[in-house]
Amino acid sequence: MERSGVKDLFGGVGYLLRGLGWVARRPAQWVFGLVPALIVLAVYGAALVFLAFQVDGLAGWVTGFADGWSDAARTSARVVAGIAIFGSALFVALITFTAVTLLVGDPFYEAIAVRVEESQGGAPPDPGVPLMVSIGRAVKDTLILGAVALGFAVVFFACGFLPVIGQTVVPVVAGLVSGYFLAGELSSVALERRGILRKERFVRMRANRALVVGFGAATVVVFLIPLGAVLAMPGAVAGATLMARERLAGGPEGEERLVTPGDGGPAAYH
Repeated sequence: MERSGVKDLFGGVGYLLRGLGWVARRPAQWVFGLVPALIVLAVYGAALVFLAFQVDGLAGWVTGFADGWSDAARTSARVVAGIAIFGSALFVALITFTAVTLLVGDPFYEAIAVRVEESQGGAPPDPGVPLMVSIGRAVKDTLILGAVALGFAVVFFACGFLPVIGQTVVPVVAGLVSGYFLAGELSSVALERRGILRKERFVRMRANRALVVGFGAATVVVFLIPLGAVLAMPGAVAGATLMARERLAGGPEGEERLVTPGDGGPAAYH
């Protein structure tokens, strides 16, 4: 049966709320997941503060074509350019923050994802990927994501100069796009444990686009709240794990059979 796009959109929001609720009931897991996010936040925060102090000069350089304009027109062009520059940087930061945090905190979030799965009936077995292979794959995925984010940021920066649309429609589209990629990064922890790597992960995400966008857009909104990206990161990982387990990991309906061995051992996935 075809799922309703609107229902899936709100279903994605629901997965984030479920993830936040999961960590709220387990404060030790929440504190555990804060460590890598705080480290990455300190680096990103310093970079964004530095950019904020330099944005006037960058805006003037980008709008050199307006030097001969009237004072009001030149100032308006530079204000729009400054907003577009900082907005583009924020867009890139939002997307890559999750990827870098997951890279830095892989053992932390892997442990949280496993505990989420165990609370739902059982976690899939460790795929046994060598550490260096896992790190190399994570670095490659982060670089690819960063390149894609930069490409989108250039497009959104250019569109930011469009009257009205650049200040209304473009930020909304940027939020939806960044949410889509955020969901992909957050669900990677649970999906890679199942052997579902980046290309296949995005194939499954496209098949559940409304669900993924709903989850990702809600996460972007929370992450835009001061310190939201840090405080909500453990819950976002938990929510993405639930979404991956229930909707992205299986077949067309997202179903995954869980078989408990007769000897009373741990559950196994098939």
